[in-house]
Amino acid sequence: MTKCDSLALERPPGTDGSHKKINPRMIQSTLVILNAKQKSQLVLSGAASNVKEPGSMGPHEHMTPYKINRLYQGLAQSITAPVTELVYRSPFELLIAVILSAQATDTSVNKATQQLFAQGNTPESLLALGADNVRRHIKQIGLFNTKAKNIIKTCRLLISEHRSEVPSSREELEALPGVGRKTANVILNTAFGQPTIAVDTHVFRVANRTGLGPGKNVREVENALLRATPKRYMNTAHHLLILHGRYTCIARAPRCPKCTIRRYCEYIHKTNAK
Repeated sequence: MTKCDSLALERPPGTDGSHKKINPRMIQSTLVILNAKQKSQLVLSGAASNVKEPGSMGPHEHMTPYKINRLYQGLAQSITAPVTELVYRSPFELLIAVILSAQATDTSVNKATQQLFAQGNTPESLLALGADNVRRHIKQIGLFNTKAKNIIKTCRLLISEHRSEVPSSREELEALPGVGRKTANVILNTAFGQPTIAVDTHVFRVANRTGLGPGKNVREVENALLRATPKRYMNTAHHLLILHGRYTCIARAPRCPKCTIRRYCEYIHKTNAK
């Protein structure tokens, strides 16, 4: 036996490159620094078949279907009325309230709309009220100047293009001034019962902490939640998550000891009872 043969026999299995096993986690980290050409070659070779592209993230790897169901079950048991805290009586009132809610609390919006809707709660009546009067009723809310202008523009478009009705499609909603994807999702889900999940700061926090819908930005979190959420909870998921984030999984000191889903949550910095 030659010296080379002896060395070959002493190598641990798989170190000669012929039977090397590829760790998907190592590949996922490596892809960050690979250029586009290298990355495409790796995908074509089949080595990166288990690596998820940005924006296609699902739930945390430990968040099994069983845990996801128990998590939502726990939320549903503790939040018996998963509905918006905005006060409204029609899709139009809800639309105006959600436009006003950007960078504002539901409490402050409800105070403003109580006065505003007493003066006008239809596209025609608010348009007749005018931007100055709308501004006067919502001046306690942040960005009230821009919001007043958007409300008047939205009323005008609803009258001219939608027969004064709030549209029920995402494209038409997002074409309205002051309406982005999050606002459209709220309207689609709350006013029309469509299975959408609007991601605000509370939902973003809860989704990432629990591992239910991890993501680096709002759209990644939304996509992950849509993939993970069981059908039976799709219509209530948004409100379950937002209310849980507002009152239990709060930003600075989450109330983990009182949390009904603590057992199924992947958050590594859980707080202890004092």
